[in-house]
Amino acid sequence: MNEIDYKKLFNEARRYFSMEWDYTKLTAVEKLAVLLSAVAFVAVVIIIGTFILHYLFSALISILASAMGCAWGAHLIAAAILLVLLLVVFAFKKQLIVDPVARFVSKLFLKPEDNE
Repeated sequence: MNEIDYKKLFNEARRYFSMEWDYTKLTAVEKLAVLLSAVAFVAVVIIIGTFILHYLFSALISILASAMGCAWGAHLIAAAILLVLLLVVFAFKKQLIVDPVARFVSKLFLKPEDNE
């Protein structure tokens, strides 16, 4: 092989690695966009869910207060229901939160590419 072949080989290798670097950047941007859109979606669902839960518990407190004749008792019952809900979520946090998030992120970043 002469000097021209080495230059050609070097230029081809440089071009190949440049294209691989561009592909890696595009893949990272795509996966980051999917991850951020999922985070934004969950944030919106949590905010809307919080408002829904607030209005449902306000209605429950009104119903209980009129049935019991005392507002503080209705508030205590609503607080107890929320406390039980919080304890259930805390007790099953691995199944409800940790495992689904870990599965989503691992599928997103570790899934094999279809075109290879």
